[in-house]
Amino acid sequence: MRVGLVCAHAGPSRSAEGPPVGTHEHVARVAGELAGRGHDVRVYERRDDPALAASVEIGGYRVERVPVGPAQPTATADLVPYVPELGRWLAERWAGEWTPEVVHGHYWIGGLAAAHAVRETNIPVVQTFHSLGVEQRRHLGRQYAGPGERIPLERALLRAVDVAVAQCNDEVDELTRMGLRRTSVAMVPTGVDVERFHPDGEAAPRDRRARILSVGGLSPGHGQDDLIRAMRLVGDAELVIAGGPPADQLATHAEARRLRELAERTGVADQVTLVGAVPHDQLATWYRSADVVACTPHYSCAGRVSLEAMACGVPVVGYAMGGIADAVVDEVTGRLVPPGDVRTLGMTLRRLLADNAGRFAYGHAAVDRVRCSYTWERTAGALERLYERVVGRRTPVEVPDVVPVDVDQLVEDDAATVAEADTDAPVRGTTAGPVGV
Repeated sequence: MRVGLVCAHAGPSRSAEGPPVGTHEHVARVAGELAGRGHDVRVYERRDDPALAASVEIGGYRVERVPVGPAQPTATADLVPYVPELGRWLAERWAGEWTPEVVHGHYWIGGLAAAHAVRETNIPVVQTFHSLGVEQRRHLGRQYAGPGERIPLERALLRAVDVAVAQCNDEVDELTRMGLRRTSVAMVPTGVDVERFHPDGEAAPRDRRARILSVGGLSPGHGQDDLIRAMRLVGDAELVIAGGPPADQLATHAEARRLRELAERTGVADQVTLVGAVPHDQLATWYRSADVVACTPHYSCAGRVSLEAMACGVPVVGYAMGGIADAVVDEVTGRLVPPGDVRTLGMTLRRLLADNAGRFAYGHAAVDRVRCSYTWERTAGALERLYERVVGRRTPVEVPDVVPVDVDQLVEDDAATVAEADTDAPVRGTTAGPVGV
């Protein structure tokens, strides 16, 4: 099968300083696994450096860099005006000697470009959002900093694709609230590199105190402030926060300063350590050093950190939402607590740190769960079956042009839409569409 993966902002060749992470890793691993299954895979990313080759072979698949937009790294929001041009470039490319049988858009920018490219063809489009603007705005409130066009364009994109891939049950529900039919949603969780993340191997140095580890960017919405407040209830333990800028830049980083000031005011400054950015290929050593990994973001679709920790045999205490709620089986591989409930979070961490046998059992069960349900081989296999189902079943559709919008009006309209949809909100875990494909 000829498969085109469009990821304009985060292709697999963009992490020159180390292994691909996040969306980069997802696209790279899916492309590599599909190529290993005998498929002809091409990945399309924007060319943001004129020194880069126009095309390169990586891991059995080809990466093509599209010469659209500024020849320099550009914020995703600033790529919106270039979507039609990117779509036209892809359409011309695919009208030549190589035409994909199925196109898979990644993130909303990649999906819009893919939909523009195939709108006058019968090539089916599969779409993975990785995150939804409406979810981020709901959970972050005024801290949401996404572009005003994102939410209406994501809604328009849903009308132009054949199937949307959700990475968790919460996202299945959200996509249906946005107007997509249940039969057009497939739930395919992300994968974990179990050869990199496993229980055996070196662990980062630590002292004799119990260690709680939090991994994630230093920005509002990642929930480190909830953890710092919860430390008052935990007792004699340390909280290590990994993520953000390099360690030597933490002193001038606004969010790092805010978290340190919060720790001072809360009286737990001697228990909280910010270590800054950790290379992805060194993260496993940090997971192995922890007694518990805490996952408390305001929202996480894929639940990547919880899965990586579980693969390393470390129990997770996390907020019961998004991909975390799907990955963590409560009282089997870890504990789930209500989002934002700092008291329950603190008491749950305290009890689990005091329960050596419980942590041991959770850790073993966590490894088994990841290896059975969250490998990249399983993710690629599910996508392969999905592609086979949609090939040849598409009719051309209209894709709305990219236009400016009234952000304030969108806030009012979307709040009304969500309020109306919530009166008939679906139950977690149920879907008429393919689950796990």
